Amino acid sequence: MQTTNPIVLILCTGNSCRSQMAEAFLRKYQGDQFEAHSAGMEPQGEVHPLAIKVMAEIGIDISQQKPKSVSAYLGVLPVRAIIIVCDKAGQSCPRIWPGTHSRTFIPFDDPADATGTEEEKLTVFRRVRNEIDTAMKAWQPNKEGYRS
Repeated sequence: MQTTNPIVLILCTGNSCRSQMAEAFLRKYQGDQFEAHSAGMEPQGEVHPLAIKVMAEIGIDISQQKPKSVSAYLGVLPVRAIIIVCDKAGQSCPRIWPGTHSRTFIPFDDPADATGTEEEKLTVFRRVRNEIDTAMKAWQPNKEGYRS
């Protein structure tokens, strides 16, 4: 796969909520600089319906995105930067990723763990969505030379 922009891989455990939202926001804000992808250490079967719903509320459609395994990327695509968005993935993610020049750890609460009514769960999803929005708008690789 040829790309003109450096590939950024956003990792999470299930690749069903946080990393999917982060991928969409990175594309929105920095798609002219980076090619955003996301994957999970233990990918779920689908993107969480409430993640799809809260992203749709702000005009971003992630309904066609699918959870993917980190193995689809490791040694396959020239990943230049990794963003880890959950504690568990931070512990289980490969420490060395060939060709990667930047590794950023930005953990967010897992909205899939929210309990209560649907509205209470949506409140958590919206909070996490907004936190990810802010982080992806500001994110830059943490090491020089990531474009090599």
